[in-house]
Amino acid sequence: RSERLPAPGARETERFPGFDVLQELPRWDAVTAGVVLRRLAPPPDLVFFDLREQAVAGALFDQLLDQHAEPRVPVLQLVDARLVAGQGDGWHHERLPPDPQAWHLTLRLLDDDAHATYDCGFAECDQDRQAVLLQRVQDRIAAGTRGDDGDWHDLPAKYVWSLWTRYAAAAFYSHPWAWNEIGFGGPAYPRGYKNTGLDRREPWEVADADPTDPREWGRQQEQERRRRTRLEGARGDLEAGDAGQPGEDGQTG
Repeated sequence: RSERLPAPGARETERFPGFDVLQELPRWDAVTAGVVLRRLAPPPDLVFFDLREQAVAGALFDQLLDQHAEPRVPVLQLVDARLVAGQGDGWHHERLPPDPQAWHLTLRLLDDDAHATYDCGFAECDQDRQAVLLQRVQDRIAAGTRGDDGDWHDLPAKYVWSLWTRYAAAAFYSHPWAWNEIGFGGPAYPRGYKNTGLDRREPWEVADADPTDPREWGRQQEQERRRRTRLEGARGDLEAGDAGQPGEDGQTG
């Protein structure tokens, strides 16, 4: 790890042991280095999200990014600063309001779901209950692919999910700690690359110690999710059928 400017709280990774992107700092120009180092500074105060939204959004990002312990990439603060600066993606779905309003609305709805289901806020729910609430949004997306109503609280679930994950991923992967975890060498300017091609590494790159194809893992997870959805649907159909059978008095349930 770099002795000159190690990343504060940088996490050792199993996949790229010993890699620290800040070792490349001397090869960046002053402007590029300044941009990267500012991302390691103490995060700014939150301005866009109110106190309730801060709690919900923080828990949401932890779930989406599997950040449940320190050190965390300060995704909440990075997203907050982006929204304050009005740095959107230049578009929004026609059935969603512009991103700032969509964030206020969807965080409130997610928190309302938690209160209705578990009688506590989303941030106060344990991780398993938070996962259940987020799975409901995913289930509405799946329903939409089957030709059913794919809405969540009268909003297109697919694009609500896109809003959350686009901002979360952009913030997370803008940070040098995330670069260390994926073995990314940071800005290529003005250094550039010379060893282009499959399995050809630059001198500063570290070999992946666990080159598992994440796509296969993702496919397995998606297959399992779909299996559970089918089982739950079949169980619901059976229960509905039982409820519709005539009882001893000739009445249906």
